[in-house]
Amino acid sequence: MSGYIGTKSVTLSTTSASVGGDSSVGGDSTVSGDLTVDTNTLYVDSTNNRVGIGTSSPVTKLQIKTQTNGNAAFQNSTSVTGGVKINAFNDAANSSVPFEIDGSSLQFNIAAVEKMRIDGSGNLLVGTTSVTSGRINTTYTASGGLYGHVITSDQASGYAEVFYTTSGQAGNIFTNGTATSYNTSSDYRLKEDVQPMTGASDRVLALNPVNFAWKADGSRVDGFLAHEAQAVVPEAITGTHNEVDDDGNPVYQGIDQSKLVPLLTAALKESIAKIEALEARVTALEGN
Repeated sequence: MSGYIGTKSVTLSTTSASVGGDSSVGGDSTVSGDLTVDTNTLYVDSTNNRVGIGTSSPVTKLQIKTQTNGNAAFQNSTSVTGGVKINAFNDAANSSVPFEIDGSSLQFNIAAVEKMRIDGSGNLLVGTTSVTSGRINTTYTASGGLYGHVITSDQASGYAEVFYTTSGQAGNIFTNGTATSYNTSSDYRLKEDVQPMTGASDRVLALNPVNFAWKADGSRVDGFLAHEAQAVVPEAITGTHNEVDDDGNPVYQGIDQSKLVPLLTAALKESIAKIEALEARVTALEGN
């Protein structure tokens, strides 16, 4: 059955009811009070000005409630691959939380397969669902020309990574068209009480370079045992000898072999000085 109330078209059937606009020029329709569509399909709370989809008791301006493991999907008008754009807003009452996901993790899926997530501790996981160590964890398949992490600059040279601590900048990775430099802070303005190195030759003799095989793949290389080198050049070593975590797993030591360069340079200078002194004595003896 259909008809008009004033300029509004009204259509009633055994299963639905609709209210249209002006019969000749169209127009808006107004519903006073709450609006319910199929109980929990859509609910408009006119008292609190809230809209609920999947719930008849929305607690925010728009609340979408899905079934267990369900999804709330956004798509454009032509394709299910359409994106979602979220804009931060300048609302003083909410400026600290422009976007918030409440749950154990925020997951990003493509073709129903998880590709990335931010877990409840704030860790970013790409290609994996478990934290190995660190805030950013990436697992990838080393095939097909793929790389684990790629940084591309739109400049011919510049800083690819800059590292800060609570004391300020501690180092950086700098690239240009031909090379990459891994830099630690070294500006003279950061230093004081500068003194010449002494006894470098004796310290070099205390180092114990060895050849060893890695347990992981059996490959043999030259190097140092971290705890032995730590006794001679402690700044080159990170970690503690035989350290374990709370579960008894090893926390391995590491070495930055570039930290050995100052000691080796000082020892070489001492050796050169001794050689020059000996050469001078030989020349003096030969002249007699």
